[in-house]
Amino acid sequence: MSGRAQLMWDEAVTGYDFGPEHPMDPVRLDLTRRLVGALGLDREVDVVAAKPAGESTLRLVHREDYIRAVRAASVEPGSADQSYGLGTMDDPAFAGMHEVSALIAGLSVGAAEAVWRGEALHAVNFAGGLHHAMPGGASGFCIYNDASLAIARLLELGAERVAYVDVDVHHGDGVQAAFWDDPRVLTISLHEHPRTLFPQTGWPEETGGERAVGSAVNVALPAGTGDAGWLRAFHSVVPELIADFRPDVLVSQHGADTHFEDPLAHLAVSLDAQRAVQVACHELAHEYAGGRWVALGGGGYAVVEVVPRSWTHLVGVAAGVPVAPETVIPEGWRQEVFARTRQLGPVRMTDGRWPVGWAGWESGYDPADRLDQAVLATRRAAFPLRGLLP
Repeated sequence: MSGRAQLMWDEAVTGYDFGPEHPMDPVRLDLTRRLVGALGLDREVDVVAAKPAGESTLRLVHREDYIRAVRAASVEPGSADQSYGLGTMDDPAFAGMHEVSALIAGLSVGAAEAVWRGEALHAVNFAGGLHHAMPGGASGFCIYNDASLAIARLLELGAERVAYVDVDVHHGDGVQAAFWDDPRVLTISLHEHPRTLFPQTGWPEETGGERAVGSAVNVALPAGTGDAGWLRAFHSVVPELIADFRPDVLVSQHGADTHFEDPLAHLAVSLDAQRAVQVACHELAHEYAGGRWVALGGGGYAVVEVVPRSWTHLVGVAAGVPVAPETVIPEGWRQEVFARTRQLGPVRMTDGRWPVGWAGWESGYDPADRLDQAVLATRRAAFPLRGLLP
């Protein structure tokens, strides 16, 4: 097995563009790749492209009629079939939509293949993590669910257990739905509470289908949760479940929209805490999954200030050369940011909160604390189904 990490990249992913008024600005992908290069991280990984996911691969998760609808909308965006979630405000149709969505999916599938076959120990596709797409429809800025496709490919290749950890601010509903009745896949999602945020799913009581009871775990975090609460929730749920499940591969989704500057959500997490969870996922992969780790991007709509830094940290962690929190960002990258966006880029790589302090679950439960209530609700709903104490 190669000790080097792979960074899955093709400049064509910046064509995943819903238009100038849409919050998912593809400049976030380009600026991330440029920041990776500015810090020299691309010399520490193998930068690899992959073929777009073909029809048979897409059908591992998506219905044939939905794929046809995406293809049709790509040719004639004005005739997109809204019954499939296409041509809506969230998912406007655009020319070439099928091709670029299949490319992003192909990069995630390629990452999974490389890790499973031992060509790389870790693989990152920060253009991926499009976790809302359903088998038969687009949703939440997501056309094809590359995370689900990567997992499905791992199962097809022979993986017996795959763990999926999603720390995007939005519930990983599409991945949960794809494997709702499959006990080979454990999905864990930490997200803002469905009362206050799209997609209004991800309640603690959602624990898997009849054939896979306990295979879905959801932590619904109160709006306003900051670093200490976010990390307490993660460490009070995820490591114990991963240790019990012992996956062959860990797949994680690192949406950057938990950040306090994100315009579409209501958590208050810093880049320092996001980096801490990336490090934790890396450690969990080594401790319980033989080091096999596929790391994806996801949401994130502070496209200059937050996303490029967060995912550059992810690349550094996967490469084994984590970027020091106090690192000053090269001036050349900041000039590029201003030229592209007319915004001033950040100066340092985190928000100055490192190391982030948090208390583990063993420190005690506070019945008056909303965060602790959320964690306990998850543990009570899901842990006994897996033979664990709540």
